[in-house]
Formats: sequence, C-alpha cells, structure tokens
Amino acid sequence: MGVEEACRRAFLELQRKKAHRYIVFKIEEKRKTVVVEKIGEVDESYEDFRASLPDADCRYAVYDYDFVTDDNCQKSKIFFIAWSPDIARIRTKFLYATSKDKFKNELDGVHYEMQATDPTEIAIDIMKERAH
Repeated sequence: MGVEEACRRAFLELQRKKAHRYIVFKIEEKRKTVVVEKIGEVDESYEDFRASLPDADCRYAVYDYDFVTDDNCQKSKIFFIAWSPDIARIRTKFLYATSKDKFKNELDGVHYEMQATDPTEIAIDIMKERAH
C-alpha cells in the first residue's frame, strides 16, 4: 500500500504548525494508495470532524485534541483513528485493517490510537479521558 506525499505533508502541518484540526484519509483501491480526503480547518469543531467520517465506509483520520490540564496548561494530543463501521463492505474493512499499521508508521508523532465501528467509540469524552 502506497502513501501519497500529501498525507505526510498535511500531517506535519497539523503536528508542527497546528494548521489543521483534523485530516481524513481514504484508500484509493484502484491505485492502492492512501490519499487525503478532507482537511479540517483549525476552527472546525469535533462535530464537524465526526460528520466528515462516512456512515458506511472505512477511513483513517488524525484529530488534534486541544485541552487544558488541571494545572491550567494548554496541551494538545494527536489521535489516530481507524474508522471501520459495522455496515462497511467486508473487503473494505479487511483492506483498511491490513494497511493500518504501515500507514500509521508514516505518521510519526501520533500520541493515541483508537479503533471505532460506531460514533460512540470515538466520542469527545473518550478522547478527553485518554488525553488526561
């Protein structure tokens, strides 16, 4: 499975420059390549991110979660999300599952990984709990 250079570039912009809130990636099956599908602007909400994940198809995503610690320090953690809804095609779920580790290794600097089959598994409260 190949990875477009735009994926690495967008991730570095999210990680180092805080230029994006999230990135959604998809696998183009014909080209056997991971590509950027959508980039969320810094001012977009978690709901915007959640709405960008298709209900019936798999995706990879990274989300830059900002929060304030108990000591009143501003922090940020990057979550890698493997989105694989139950109603997605079996072949597609298999393709995403077998390519996940290779793709995730291209994104150096991810703090947490989450796998989800429905929206409740990636609720903002779960991210908050994992980040603290």
